[in-house]
Amino acid sequence: MVWSNDGETHRSTVMGRRGMVAAAHPLASLAGLRMLMAGGNAIDAAVATMAALNVVEPYMSGLGGGGVMLLHLAQGETVMLDYGGQIPAAADASLLDATSVDVGAKSLTAPGSPAGWLAALERYGTKSPAEVFAPAIEYAEQGVPLTVKNAMFYQSANERVHGVARETFFSPGAPPAATIIAQPKLAATYRALVQGGAEAFYHGEIGKRLVEAVQQAGGFLTEQDLANVSVRWAEPSISTYRGYELRTTSWPMTSYETQVALNILEGFDLAQLGHNSVASIHTMIEAMKLAIADRIVYAGHAEAPPAGLFSADYAVARRALIDPEHARPIEGDRYTRPRPQGAILPGNPADFTRECTTHLDVIDRAGNAVSITQSIGAVFGSGFMAGDTGIMLNNFLFFLDLDPASPNVIRGNGQLLGPLTPVMLFQDGRLFLSIGTPGGFGITQTTLQMISNVVDHGFGVQAAIEAPRFKTIANTQLVIEDRVPHTVLDELRLLGHEVIPIDGYSAAVGGGQGILIDPETGAYSGGADPRRDGYALGY
Repeated sequence: MVWSNDGETHRSTVMGRRGMVAAAHPLASLAGLRMLMAGGNAIDAAVATMAALNVVEPYMSGLGGGGVMLLHLAQGETVMLDYGGQIPAAADASLLDATSVDVGAKSLTAPGSPAGWLAALERYGTKSPAEVFAPAIEYAEQGVPLTVKNAMFYQSANERVHGVARETFFSPGAPPAATIIAQPKLAATYRALVQGGAEAFYHGEIGKRLVEAVQQAGGFLTEQDLANVSVRWAEPSISTYRGYELRTTSWPMTSYETQVALNILEGFDLAQLGHNSVASIHTMIEAMKLAIADRIVYAGHAEAPPAGLFSADYAVARRALIDPEHARPIEGDRYTRPRPQGAILPGNPADFTRECTTHLDVIDRAGNAVSITQSIGAVFGSGFMAGDTGIMLNNFLFFLDLDPASPNVIRGNGQLLGPLTPVMLFQDGRLFLSIGTPGGFGITQTTLQMISNVVDHGFGVQAAIEAPRFKTIANTQLVIEDRVPHTVLDELRLLGHEVIPIDGYSAAVGGGQGILIDPETGAYSGGADPRRDGYALGY
């Protein structure tokens, strides 16, 4: 029988067979679909979509940031491309404070997106950069109207965007929905990138102008930092969940947090507990806390976590720490000292080795698939535009730590890692689901819930993305969308959770996109998140 596609949706599920794009804005999805309908493959479409997202969602990702992608080729190979960028050599936690690490020219790292986009296109694409970047250039030159959600994010960033960026986005103030925003400077940079390739960005005129603007504003970035940027092709991290093979990003991404939590949850019958019941939410939250504790202790290390972290025996030991009657505190998203009294401590997976073994998704008619999570950090990144390049730069240093005792402290030329967790699930060797989300430290938690909604509860991809979400943040705090019945929230409070209700469709718990391939018919179904401007298009 075909996939059950259970679960409640308020949007229709988009279906297709020859191609599908699910991205964070309808015009970005359309840019990707244009490539597919013109005979391009999934890689062509993914790069076109990423470039367009820089224009229509400039506060989330773009040339000034970085990301990671999974590329699955129809022949069977899956590879990871890490294009996170480079921490400036002069960056030092002692030279930063809570403000400068978040906003302004000191908070940024050398961008990896141009290198990543063009490397993927060169290795696996079929169309020229001029063809692939054409929709984004068109949008930037002609302007696009702000959606209601666009306007909401603009308003939230009104105080963090400064300098020349305000002329483009905030003149005279935060613009309302339906305002047409053109970005001619970004369009000119795209044209230069098409003409000169990555060389023009990292060793040429674009890079020189970018670095000059950063240094004039007191930032750490140098031309040598920019020249040091490289992409990294790697094998994905592979684990299993209830018979499905899960492929996701490998070290130095911290997606292992999702894998560890799923390993723990495999010992519970979540389907029997019921979707978003008191017992299932409590169990999932407590499993997430255990995985977060381990993520914090290994993030920032020079080497990948020990293999025992993924072992079945380790999952059994950690699972035993879940108390079905009481919520336990946790230190939170970041390294914290002192830890809260009674907080969950990281485990010792070495004891269990014992030789044990805005997000977007695209698929083309041949079955090539791409799953990408990329970012510029916070809303509008650092709030700093690189002079006349039109490029908004990231604030990735914010996601590292200032505390010198933290394993994830900011170090010049240090490891740049993050929770970016695009995921692909395979059934009997065939791609079944490609899915992921933005959301900062909450990415791994939202990703876990979307996977569980499909695998444990038989939801279709749109229902899996729309379903109410929750996340743990610190101590016993439980942030949860208020579509979950109040009786459930009350019972969670009795278990010791400090319940913090948020809006029913809150961007605070991500903006997932995904594509499900029906195991029997091969039909593509696309899902996109109404919490943001997500939109799926297929044909």
